[in-house]
Amino acid sequence: MNPFRYIRPTKPQAAIDAVANDPTATFIAGGTNLVDLMKRGVMTPQKLVDINRLPLTKIEHDNNGLRIGALALNATVADDRQVRERQPLLVQAINAGASAQLRNMATTGGNLLQRTRCPYFYDLALPCNKREPGSGCGALEGINRMHAIFGFSDKCIAVHPSDMSVALVALDATVQVSGPKGNRSIPFADLHRLPGDTPEKDTTLEPGELITAVHVPDGPFTKHVSYYKVRERASYAFALVSAAAALDLDGTTIRAARLALGGVAHKPWRLLAAEQALVGKPATEETFRQAATVAMQGARAFKHNEYKLRLAPNTLVQALNTAAAA
Repeated sequence: MNPFRYIRPTKPQAAIDAVANDPTATFIAGGTNLVDLMKRGVMTPQKLVDINRLPLTKIEHDNNGLRIGALALNATVADDRQVRERQPLLVQAINAGASAQLRNMATTGGNLLQRTRCPYFYDLALPCNKREPGSGCGALEGINRMHAIFGFSDKCIAVHPSDMSVALVALDATVQVSGPKGNRSIPFADLHRLPGDTPEKDTTLEPGELITAVHVPDGPFTKHVSYYKVRERASYAFALVSAAAALDLDGTTIRAARLALGGVAHKPWRLLAAEQALVGKPATEETFRQAATVAMQGARAFKHNEYKLRLAPNTLVQALNTAAAA
């Protein structure tokens, strides 16, 4: 690991200034992803700005929904009574992620900003445009069984690893950030980027911007929800495909739906067309399979991940069946 400077500011503006004024600096909170990347030499910040002393841990409800501080630990969020009652889909997604030990360290903001687990990104001997722009994408013609089927480019086919993010994009969350230019709110669907020609940029955050909270609006999705994750082992494994499903039912008729997939794109993949296809329909497997067909429009596989073209719709149908039966 390369040597680095380390500071622990106690005020948000001091932390923002420390990163905004130094392009070699980066924020660190739980460090469950960043420290691994530093050990491997994938990321080599020259200054770490530890934000754990900042007052960003509160979980509170306002007139419009839940506000979850960026430093609230994943385990704390999943155990919070208000979150469990108002946003059970988010709780399921958090508990599907990583191990209990990691959830006790990982923060809300850090979870959203974790980097891809593409092996070409992690291996310094292999080409990766995300790690070294212009070096090429080794996964395109390499072992790409874990990679994207939506939204990729010829520069990058990596996928975003966060489970929490899949639930948050389905629930129309917003991300609150502070930076050198002041405060702003970002719709969750706009936080993460597709790779395009600049896959090294994971998000739309500006230099020095700090996530301070996530806001999840209240809604009718407090009962019929399911986060279904397919992985290669039962714990501490990233999704081959995951699906977040939330239904608002009037008897057996679907009044509204929220759907998203994980493990299929460079960002959490919201399924707006499939949601609309469910409205007014009966909550049956036939309806769910029709919606899954709509959800897969535009999907394209590579040599080793063709199985995702079958796994993704089946995972979505399973999540919908489980949500409807909840």
